[in-house]
Amino acid sequence: MVKLIDGKLIAERIKDEITQTIFELNGPRPNLAIILVGEREDSKIYVALKQREGVKVGVDTQLYEFEADSNEHDVLAAIKFLNQDEAVDGILVQLPLPKKFNTNKIIEAIDPEKDVDGFHPQHPDYIISPVLASVAACLEEIKMTGTGKLACALYNSDVFGRGIEEVLVERGFKICPRQDIKKADLIVSALGEPHKIKQDMVKDGVVIIDIGISKVGDEVLGDADSEDLKDKASYITPVPGGIGPMTIAFLFKNVLEIFNRNSDMRE
Repeated sequence: MVKLIDGKLIAERIKDEITQTIFELNGPRPNLAIILVGEREDSKIYVALKQREGVKVGVDTQLYEFEADSNEHDVLAAIKFLNQDEAVDGILVQLPLPKKFNTNKIIEAIDPEKDVDGFHPQHPDYIISPVLASVAACLEEIKMTGTGKLACALYNSDVFGRGIEEVLVERGFKICPRQDIKKADLIVSALGEPHKIKQDMVKDGVVIIDIGISKVGDEVLGDADSEDLKDKASYITPVPGGIGPMTIAFLFKNVLEIFNRNSDMRE
């Protein structure tokens, strides 16, 4: 019977550490600026969740909203302003952006030392992508190492996919191509295709880290069909309640890291 990797539990441990650290500051608190462009309902939900969790851990958040018909220049001007604002420790642009925007141009406009998502190509080493950090945390939680094991990463974005594969290679996994998915000991999926992964596609005992998320009607579904896989997989991250809560926790961990470094520079 498959075991669930409880992302909520892992996230709570991380947030407890952040909350305690901020409480002991007894002074100014970390500050995160969030930019939301457009009217996507899922993006609004994610942003509201980040604001709510920010209150819980002690990170101040400011929301900058733009209509879907806003022009790119206005968003870039806001980013330039936030880059120069010393009170702002981190900047987050909620993705995806409306199609008319050049996402790479927007992300690369962020000061890499304020890029809490770790998407900027020149982001410092101490800023780790919350999604990639969450994948690593899952492996640590179940004490899975890559020695002698194959991993298969499923993704649509090459940049994002390379990041996943780098994390896995660093942990000793050998990457196998998609067509050999049935040989994989570990599958990390970020396709956004509801219930794409079924039991006939995987080997017995496979571990599945499900990053994909889709909304079908009122249901939120992952790439993996957990019910179908319950007698085939050994571990799986649930959707919801798996990777999602962890990415928010690691996001605030990045904000705190930047804040601490800025504080050291001010002293």
